[in-house]
Amino acid sequence: MARYALLSRRLLASRPRMHGTARTFATATAPDQQRPSSDYRVKLVEVGPRDGLQNEKNSIPLATKLDLIDRLAKTGLTTIEAGSFVSPKWVPQMENSSEILQHLLTKPPSSPHPLTFSFLAPNLKGLNNAFSVLSQHPTAFATESFPAQPTKPALEIAVFASATESFSQRNLNASIAASLAGFRQVIQAAKDTHSLRVRGYISVVLGCPFEGYDVSPHRVAEVATALLEMGADEIALGDTTGMGTAPRTKELLACLAAAGVRNEDVAMHFHDTYGQALVNTAVALEHGIRTFDCSVGGLGGCPYSPGATGNVATEDMVYFMETLGMDTGVDLDAVVDVGEWITREIGKGNASTVGKAVLGARRRAEADPAKEK
Repeated sequence: MARYALLSRRLLASRPRMHGTARTFATATAPDQQRPSSDYRVKLVEVGPRDGLQNEKNSIPLATKLDLIDRLAKTGLTTIEAGSFVSPKWVPQMENSSEILQHLLTKPPSSPHPLTFSFLAPNLKGLNNAFSVLSQHPTAFATESFPAQPTKPALEIAVFASATESFSQRNLNASIAASLAGFRQVIQAAKDTHSLRVRGYISVVLGCPFEGYDVSPHRVAEVATALLEMGADEIALGDTTGMGTAPRTKELLACLAAAGVRNEDVAMHFHDTYGQALVNTAVALEHGIRTFDCSVGGLGGCPYSPGATGNVATEDMVYFMETLGMDTGVDLDAVVDVGEWITREIGKGNASTVGKAVLGARRRAEADPAKEK
């Protein structure tokens, strides 16, 4: 907590003085010595509908998944990971991703903001399955005008690499080198055929379930630069096991910077297995990273990482960012409602500490309104 307070003081001390709410941005006329308003904007990528649900044992109805995406789109979140074109043999929960994509193209959620939907396509077969849906609606999504238009969603394809050979074999049944060779084809096809944006995930960057803490930041940098050189637009660094610590997060980001990877090309994807997700988020913020993945209700896990719990909760991330004076554009109360709904819907406990706290405060206010005032 002391680190959070220090980071908050550093961010707010350099932020232009403003009237009104704490989350109002400075204008373009701010003096040169003041930090630009964009430095306080944080992009949250909601991964609940894909990464959050993929490991659930009980089949989740398509209608529930579509309802979840629709509810999330109304909270101010603008980028939502919606599905995965992988073999249903390995990830049965994602078998209706084609139907999800079809629905989003024909009946996109209503939102005052442009929306982007991301789908995992780890190989050409998966990508072609996505293409078969896209070809039926060639004008239904934004391409050259990425990011999306208010009336058309933008689509993004994601590929998954690994920072260790052991995890690569378990997750992709291929070496790192072989997986990268396959991703080159996927990235090129995604861009050449439909002008799609591509996100490159790198798993187990701060700890591997099979190789422990011995994950070289230099190897992560090598994989990241390889993906960027292939045409990936963004690299999401995944602490898949939640083993990351503040010093190791700092070392990793310093190594990437030394390798020439820009902060604007990096997103952080933290799991909270050891309760360090927000600590590591603070380190990344201080380094200059402004894109973070999160999952409503703290849903998630990894089928190839035994013991790994969910992603950092969206509710916790929004609240944490707000306490630091950052602007996510996301309505905390609305996200809390979605987290409570989806965890009950699938019969799972709500893993968001902030979500539970907000709900508890509401119940107390309803029970004794005068006392709450």
